[in-house]
Amino acid sequence: MKVTMLKGISPLISPRLLGVMARMGHGDELVLADAHFPGESLGKRVVRADGLRIADLLEAILPLFELDSYVPHPLIMMEPVAGDTLDPQVEIAYLKSIRLASPDLPPIKRIDRYAFYDRAKSAFAVVMTGETAKYGNIILIKGVTPV
Repeated sequence: MKVTMLKGISPLISPRLLGVMARMGHGDELVLADAHFPGESLGKRVVRADGLRIADLLEAILPLFELDSYVPHPLIMMEPVAGDTLDPQVEIAYLKSIRLASPDLPPIKRIDRYAFYDRAKSAFAVVMTGETAKYGNIILIKGVTPV
């Protein structure tokens, strides 16, 4: 586990990820991708967070990352392909972590797999995690940090 030399920043957040989040602007999107996501093929900036689960990373990121309050859905996940089923525990785990920092959050929006890939192509960065849950990818839309 990496040790950060700054107070209040989780050791799960690497210096590279912290730098990416600091450079993002209002409306920029950050993809937290599962281990099977084609991040290297799609992302213009890829940050490695191998071995980390997305729920844990959400809990570490969101105290530092304001979600966009000007869009109806600042969190987006992939909907299942026809014939597949979702494990509802994945979204429940994510929401548990998210609500620690953002208790009044609108529901997560689900979009088609290829629409998700298109958004990942234009996202500010893709974070490749060790998440193994099927349909475990999530997009965070950055908002304006309060003063």
